[in-house]
Amino acid sequence: MPATFTRQFDTPAYKGKVTVNTGLFINGQYVDSVDKETIDVLDPATGTLITKISAASAKDVDIAVQAAHNAYKTSWGHKVPAYERGRLMNKLADLMEKHAEELSALEALDAGKQYFFAKAVDISATIQNFRYFAGWADKNHGKTIETSEAKFAYTRHEPIGVCGLIVPWNFPLLVASWKVAPALACGNAIILKPSEMTPLTALKVAELSVEAGFPPGVINVLPGYGSVAGQALTEHPKVGKISFTGSTLVGRKIMETAARTNLKRVTLELGGKSPSIIFDDADLDQAVKWASMGIFMHNGQVCAAGSRIFVQEGIYDAFIKAFSTASKSLKLGHGFDPSITQGPCVSQTQMERVLGYIESGKQEGATLLSGGSRLGEEGYFIEPTIFTDVKSDMKIVREEIFGPVAVIAKFKDEAELIEMANDTVYGLASAVYTQNINRAIRVANALETGGVWVNQASLPDFQVPFGGVKQSGYGKEMGEYALESYTVVKAVQINLGAQL
Repeated sequence: MPATFTRQFDTPAYKGKVTVNTGLFINGQYVDSVDKETIDVLDPATGTLITKISAASAKDVDIAVQAAHNAYKTSWGHKVPAYERGRLMNKLADLMEKHAEELSALEALDAGKQYFFAKAVDISATIQNFRYFAGWADKNHGKTIETSEAKFAYTRHEPIGVCGLIVPWNFPLLVASWKVAPALACGNAIILKPSEMTPLTALKVAELSVEAGFPPGVINVLPGYGSVAGQALTEHPKVGKISFTGSTLVGRKIMETAARTNLKRVTLELGGKSPSIIFDDADLDQAVKWASMGIFMHNGQVCAAGSRIFVQEGIYDAFIKAFSTASKSLKLGHGFDPSITQGPCVSQTQMERVLGYIESGKQEGATLLSGGSRLGEEGYFIEPTIFTDVKSDMKIVREEIFGPVAVIAKFKDEAELIEMANDTVYGLASAVYTQNINRAIRVANALETGGVWVNQASLPDFQVPFGGVKQSGYGKEMGEYALESYTVVKAVQINLGAQL
């Protein structure tokens, strides 16, 4: 039998006990992995062990896929009325709301988040997202199509079947909800592979799904290494869809694997090097606050982070001064301290990767305006870091760092700005700060990104689609558009009298 993990929290932010089963969740119950392998889950704020969890192997993936396939064929999909799917999803949302503090504590613990941020953003938005897509469950339907009096034609929206959902470590439960909720609403059975570094909330929600009444096999949760469990999920012939959020490198591998196996559908939300653009007429105080949040939120470990900041020359000096002051005011520490505003990198490996990019910036001649060092010896903390005098060919400008590192460049006019902002292989998101609505719309239209924020940053809404272009991937999460990713459109044409 799989073990359970219990933590008694006694912190200024949260006091209470949380218990999580650390096994794999397959066919409605927790089980040990076939090979009995485990993975250490660490606290990034201290570097110490939180617990061990079961590690899914290819054998476990196969068992889970069979369970999901059987559930889809017998107790889910069109075997269940759409309104019933919505009812179960709403019930699960209610249970997550009831256990919101426990889920927030788990998310803060293994992802290194601030507890209050996890509660107000991650868990709250997850609940809202489930309720939103619960409402779509009985509204994702086809159309009748006029052709001729001799034919009746209509489309039918059907589930894909079994969907593999692979999510990252930065927003573990929130990003999972972007995939799980629309997949379930459309009638698919799912296998969720959370990151091996941040699996605890997914495992807890699996327990709540049983209480909500989901049939066994509809929801399966398999923590494991991407190269093992993720690869097996992507290769499996009975998986009809993979939705992946993560690096562009892994996204390419998933596309290759899908192509050489069963041509399964793929949605990819990949890396970014998003521009934050501050024009001379921007509200300076607000632009500084939003741009700071845009890059330093969750320690810069955000795919849509505004890591390239372009400032028009007339406001450049004032922005640099205010932005530097704002970055120095951020307080780093453990997420259960209510006074902290920034947490650690998620792992030793990620911290070293970010420090490597900082060193690269120094070596290539950028000016280190502030930060640039590890903070303390415990945990994986890095000071908020700002580089100026950067050139477009520098590594810190071209590549996604995924850490608290901002690069700031000056521009003269709108035409030069568009060239600079679009000079990247990525195209996930962007932010524009201006009081001129004509300029805002003009620049938003010219930017080669999947989404644009105007006078704000990095605040997606569950009603609005999110996804990238270029090497930031394709397909949309959230909003009505997300339903297309989990739906098969079947065309039916009925002869009403034509004869040969």
